[in-house]
Amino acid sequence: MIRVLLVDDQPLIRSGFRALLDLEDDIEVVAEASDGAEGLELAAQHLPDVALIDIRMPVLDGIETTRRIAADPALASVRVVVLTNYGLDEYVLDALRAGAAGFLVKDILPEDFLHSVRVAARGDALLAPSITRRLIHRYVTQPPPADLGAGLDELTGREREAVVLVARGLSNDEIADRMVISPLTAKTHINRAMSKLGVRDRAQLVVLAYESGLVSPRGG
Repeated sequence: MIRVLLVDDQPLIRSGFRALLDLEDDIEVVAEASDGAEGLELAAQHLPDVALIDIRMPVLDGIETTRRIAADPALASVRVVVLTNYGLDEYVLDALRAGAAGFLVKDILPEDFLHSVRVAARGDALLAPSITRRLIHRYVTQPPPADLGAGLDELTGREREAVVLVARGLSNDEIADRMVISPLTAKTHINRAMSKLGVRDRAQLVVLAYESGLVSPRGG
């Protein structure tokens, strides 16, 4: 059972999401909050698998709520998916840097929304293709900071190769096929790379790969 926390200041939005989620046999909404501060309390109380958090809220916004969840070792198992009406680059980057596992725009189709909750719950990065394109475009016009590549020296060649393929949007099975290894070995390479680089999940790994210059938006 996937346990979900809804955090949004609009009751109608929360009720709409809850109505969708409650129809699924493998998903349970364990709590709802109307602002980030309440969301933090409920996250600590219920330890949901996935927290769906709005960007713009009173008291504590979604970015800061996400940052505090990611920084709390007791909430390490909580996967944050940020929801917004705005697919703007600065929100995408801020959410991912804060520790979000994914980023969704609220006009997503119901079936895609449900799929996204399941993807986040199993620990995969979650970015809509349109958002990924804008994210990559951002790095075409913006040089990477000079100090982000230091941790890459600790990666083995295979770990580095796996990170590049994650940044290209490949799944574990696709990475395994490309590297001619088992999916379990591919997952091991990725997990070790995340540990060495100090990132929380695959979404942050993608951001680091682009920001460090390991992956070029132009295909290098």
